[in-house]
Amino acid sequence: MFGQTSTGTTSTTTTTTTPPPTERGLEDLDAAALAYAARIEGLPPERRQEARDDLVRFALPFAGRLARRYRGRGEPLEDLEQVARLGLVNAVDRYDPERGSFTAYAAITIVGEIKRHFRDRTWGVHVPRRLRDLILEVGQATAALTSELSRAPSVAELSARLETPEAEILAALESAAGYSPASLNAPVGGESSAEFGDLVGESDNALESVDDRVTVSGLLHRLPWRERRILAMRFYGNQTQAEIAARFGISQMHVSRLLSRALTWLRQAMLADAPPPWQNGAAEPDPGKTRISVKQNGDRVVVEVGGEIDRDGADQLRRAMLEAVTGQPSEVVVDLVGAGGFDAGGIAALMAGRDAAERTGVPLRLTRVQPAVRRSLTAAGMAPARD
Repeated sequence: MFGQTSTGTTSTTTTTTTPPPTERGLEDLDAAALAYAARIEGLPPERRQEARDDLVRFALPFAGRLARRYRGRGEPLEDLEQVARLGLVNAVDRYDPERGSFTAYAAITIVGEIKRHFRDRTWGVHVPRRLRDLILEVGQATAALTSELSRAPSVAELSARLETPEAEILAALESAAGYSPASLNAPVGGESSAEFGDLVGESDNALESVDDRVTVSGLLHRLPWRERRILAMRFYGNQTQAEIAARFGISQMHVSRLLSRALTWLRQAMLADAPPPWQNGAAEPDPGKTRISVKQNGDRVVVEVGGEIDRDGADQLRRAMLEAVTGQPSEVVVDLVGAGGFDAGGIAALMAGRDAAERTGVPLRLTRVQPAVRRSLTAAGMAPARD
């Protein structure tokens, strides 16, 4: 390059122009690597870093060419170039001129990093490394057998070629679909606006309460019949306390106390390792307790029934009914004025007493039946006569 000084004297300066990166051949890269190895000998660490950076910048086009070989395989070219540059840095750091050509070593290192990126970073789901390697082998064997057989190979043929059990071949074929899973936002197809995610079931939050529901179901059977019935009418039948009180012939305040006591016991039983015993309370006599008495009134026998007749009181009622019929009275009267409710066992006890009375020819009559009990008996086919 020629230039004019201020004194008018002409001087000549020669400048060496470095060829652009795209024009550098592999020989230039090998020569630069040898020069780098010779340059860093005896240099302090901070000067070595400067020489290392110079070689990396010099070899960047070489790494870019290797990265472009793998474009179009589902990964952005920018990502592949970054992986290739990482491999180049590793090659420079590990380079030993006594082991051969730098370009050969760098190419192996860079390509290895790119393949490792495809193997470990591009899967949509986690697949074990052993299975990922088998997927590659299955792909290569499929291509070879397709060329040989002029058709797609079967699982048995792939198994024979790779000397691998058919179960593992099937697992590899199924896992290959996890490389790029379908998006949940992908359209279903056609003119529908629905997406693939709309076809996937949602999480059921009610599953978290299954254990509590099962526990409560078991505890409910430990409650007296009336408390069970009131809870069912209130929380499953959505009936008001006033409606429940009318069904049982008790006050609304009494229904409120029964609900509060039953819910308190259920809460304690849910939190305890063993359910506490059911306490009827000392503030008032328990109207739900089974009360059965047999009285002789002339030639008649009166069976007075009070409280709830559940599974525990059914045997007691059955024995009282049979005892009343055995004496061959002129009539057996079952007074149900104090009966609050019958479960299946209590109704079965009444039916057993009725059948015994029919066999012995003793008339049997139900009297002063409460509305709730009347509906239960009517449903069981024992509709009592109106008083």
